[in-house]
Amino acid sequence: MTTPAIHETTARQVLMLRAFETAAPDSPLWTREDGVWASRLARQTLAEGAPAEQFVAERARHAMERLAPRDPHIRRWMEPGAGVVRHWPWAVAVGLVVGMLADAMGGAQHIDLLSPPLWGLLAWNIGIYLLLAWRATRPETPHDWLRRLVRRLGQPPRGQRHGALRAFALDWTRLAAPLAATRTTLFLHLAAATLAAGMVAGMYLRGLVLDYRAGWQSTFLDASTVHALLATLLAPASAVTGITIPDAAALETLRISADTVATADAAPWIHLYAAMLALFVIAPRILLALWSAWRGWRLSRRWQLPWDEPYFQQLMREYRGQRASVQVIPHGTTISAPAALHLRTLLLPVLGEDLDFSVAEPVAYGDEETAVVPAEPGTTLRLVLFDLGATPEPEAHGRLIARLRGPAAMAIIADEAAFARRFAAFPERLAERRLAWQRFADAEQLPCCAMDLEHPDAEQAGRALAAALTSG
Repeated sequence: MTTPAIHETTARQVLMLRAFETAAPDSPLWTREDGVWASRLARQTLAEGAPAEQFVAERARHAMERLAPRDPHIRRWMEPGAGVVRHWPWAVAVGLVVGMLADAMGGAQHIDLLSPPLWGLLAWNIGIYLLLAWRATRPETPHDWLRRLVRRLGQPPRGQRHGALRAFALDWTRLAAPLAATRTTLFLHLAAATLAAGMVAGMYLRGLVLDYRAGWQSTFLDASTVHALLATLLAPASAVTGITIPDAAALETLRISADTVATADAAPWIHLYAAMLALFVIAPRILLALWSAWRGWRLSRRWQLPWDEPYFQQLMREYRGQRASVQVIPHGTTISAPAALHLRTLLLPVLGEDLDFSVAEPVAYGDEETAVVPAEPGTTLRLVLFDLGATPEPEAHGRLIARLRGPAAMAIIADEAAFARRFAAFPERLAERRLAWQRFADAEQLPCCAMDLEHPDAEQAGRALAAALTSG
């Protein structure tokens, strides 16, 4: 079934509300009573028979009416220019200023025809175009460096990083990576175009107030070689401007030595260099920026939320009058009645008070490939329970997960009760084993939560479980 696409603004509202209802449940900014109010108001304002996804969006829209005024940082994140978008004016301004201040003439009051900085700028941009052409043939995944940049730009400033806002920022960075990467490339293209435009403006402004001359110098090149180089490199600009490149004899007269200075008029060379920058940097970068802007505009209006995650499924079940059903499948261990009760209690804030909860027969170690654990009718979430003390093995634990996969959502619970008792004096061992299970879960692309089911810290364990189930 095709999931509905929503606007970026709506996605921000939904994800912000989810962050408060999972990372900071019942906080002073957003209480359970506020959640009940938002659900009731959404039901009243929706047309009869509206899709459940629309209920989630409408509920979040009403929630922002209360939540946003309570924290100015939330209002900032809800603004259309939040995130990467707000940085593009800086890219334009910095590029223009740096370009104008750059000494495009090579440091002296003459143009060194062989070593102006614009040759480096041209080479860099042509290299970028080749890289973009190569990337167009590859799967569309942002570079690691671009992911890091997007993550940095998407982080809330210090002072805003309480649990809910940090959870939202991390969530937004993960889900908005394609859109944020597109917008990042937009302002990088704008920065490159304005840098070149600044260099052009700088050349002409300096030419207005200074008498620039043109010349060249080289230890290894003669006039014939320099003519061949310039005639080739400046051919496009020469064709556009109609300015011809002097022959080798004329270029020989422009040669600078220890005893001579540049005397030729620099104006034609400034026109040629400006044309090169316009042809190979400014115009292509503006076109690429327009392409990125169009792609960003499309992505912002075709946003896909992970509707199959437990948080959204619970809200949609609430709207339809249905209930969540959880099945726990222990592996190589059993779950005591108190531990099962603790786990069910921790699930209630995430999946709703009206929760069906069942525990299947344990799967013995070694029986992973032959185990038959049918899902109970209407099961919406299967929790595979492992002992944290066991070393995660793809050959055993991975095979069981592969056998249990189905239409219902799945998550891993690593019970650390026995391991914590055995190594109570070595907390670093517990941390190492948690990391091992998290890496295993990441490889299986499943959410994972490690906790002591015999003696859970209700608040901490509840938040960890909610975070795990909403990050799948």
